[in-house]
Amino acid sequence: MVGMNTLVTRLLHLLPPEAAHNAAIWGLSRGLAPRVVLPVEKRLQLTVAGVPFPHPLGLAAGFDKNACALDALLRLGFSHIEAGTVTPLPQAGNPKPRIFRLQEDAAIINRLGFNNAGLEAFCAHLAKRSGKGVVGANIGCNKASSDRVADFVAGLQKVYPLASYVTVNVSSPNTPNLRDMQAEEHLTSLLAALDDARKKLHDRGVKPRPLFLKVAPDVAEEGEHPLVDMAVRHGLSGLIVSNTTVSRPEGLLSHNKQEAGGLSGTPLFEASTVQLRRLYKYANGALIFVGAGGVRTGEDAYAKIRAGASLVQGYTGFIYGGSGYVPAVLEGLLACMERDKVTHIRQAVGADA
Repeated sequence: MVGMNTLVTRLLHLLPPEAAHNAAIWGLSRGLAPRVVLPVEKRLQLTVAGVPFPHPLGLAAGFDKNACALDALLRLGFSHIEAGTVTPLPQAGNPKPRIFRLQEDAAIINRLGFNNAGLEAFCAHLAKRSGKGVVGANIGCNKASSDRVADFVAGLQKVYPLASYVTVNVSSPNTPNLRDMQAEEHLTSLLAALDDARKKLHDRGVKPRPLFLKVAPDVAEEGEHPLVDMAVRHGLSGLIVSNTTVSRPEGLLSHNKQEAGGLSGTPLFEASTVQLRRLYKYANGALIFVGAGGVRTGEDAYAKIRAGASLVQGYTGFIYGGSGYVPAVLEGLLACMERDKVTHIRQAVGADA
């Protein structure tokens, strides 16, 4: 089976990146995926923001934008799937081509631009899933929206009763001026509106869900403290650190390195982990952190956790690693714990901070 899964991954990589992605989603949504059986490992089980997870490794937003392959992705062993980003209205996204492999760098550049089928289709898929497993919903705004705050509120209202948690995405580099919403004056208004919307949902009997904010790795250090302060003030559960980067680290080898868009994968690992450590230290226990950016191996996941992450998310590592990705990362993570005589993963959270 391992050989067959490796062959499928190699065949998909013979296709152009977006065609390969669409083919993978098509197959997964029709159940054409293996079931990865992981041993029950109590050393990795944890509860985060009141939600139980069998282990820390989940799939980051961007892979299943329309929430149509959730059960199949969970069968691959992920502890959680973050679906989306979803916008209120369907939109086509940016012109193609808009995904580029940087295989020599174990990286990807994308400039998709929140292409998705819209809230109605997204929520219909969420409602139809088996109900097993943790599924988060990542919400955004339409490119042509005249009221972006209202878009986020509409997204929250729709997905909140259906998802295990919700993530607010104001950090994608591929929607013009979206990252401006991370500025204090804009983010304060957005979080206040979302806080009000959540309270109204709770008053109607909807069970509270954790709410996360996904941040950009390109935020200036002086802008990081306000992000933490606003997240705490408005009752967010935590931060996902981080989204893709518009920077291009030195040493990239691929001829695609100058393509516009957000860079993900191994070249993002160091900067996103350093940022995670800074934010974790500043939050001083007031927020939960999810580490994303360059998680390819168990050592990568372990480094994120030691920098302050309770959970980690992969994306590019999964693209290149295929269905063997989760078992390989967890095996490496356990090896790191055994090396350091860590008896439960909770003990490693923030150890380097």
